[in-house]
Amino acid sequence: MNARSPAPGGLELVESLVNTLDLETGADALDTPEGRARLGLREDEVPAARELRESLRAALLAHAGHPPHREVTPLTELLSRAPLRLTIDPDNGSATLTPADARPLASRIATAVAESLVAGTWARLKACEAAACHWAYYDRSPAGRGRWCSMQVCGARAKMRRYRAK
Repeated sequence: MNARSPAPGGLELVESLVNTLDLETGADALDTPEGRARLGLREDEVPAARELRESLRAALLAHAGHPPHREVTPLTELLSRAPLRLTIDPDNGSATLTPADARPLASRIATAVAESLVAGTWARLKACEAAACHWAYYDRSPAGRGRWCSMQVCGARAKMRRYRAK
């Protein structure tokens, strides 16, 4: 929907999953073999991926100060089922967090969320406030107060609605 650069690090996976559904058109990339392949999903994993996607969207809306778009399974509940492995390098003592099983999407998402919490970037991943959009984007604004996935599309529409209301 927009021309923003992708979110940094593992948050790109979170952003990609949330943006598999275009709310305006109803097109869902998880319905296509190509869309599933981009996320490494089998067809039988799609229902769980959709549930995770909408829970993530609700969290990203909260980052932007908006209520959930609909009732969803709490993200904490979904990610608590995602086993992670902490590995310590014996040579330099560095720590790495990885999914215990590389296949399940929830484990890869949990890893990305944990890494972004440490990096301080999790709260910058947001969902567009436009009700027909809710596209995930990484807020690179200096103050972290971005509201729309695209100023040229969703931002312009919101400003035009406000102008016409006056």
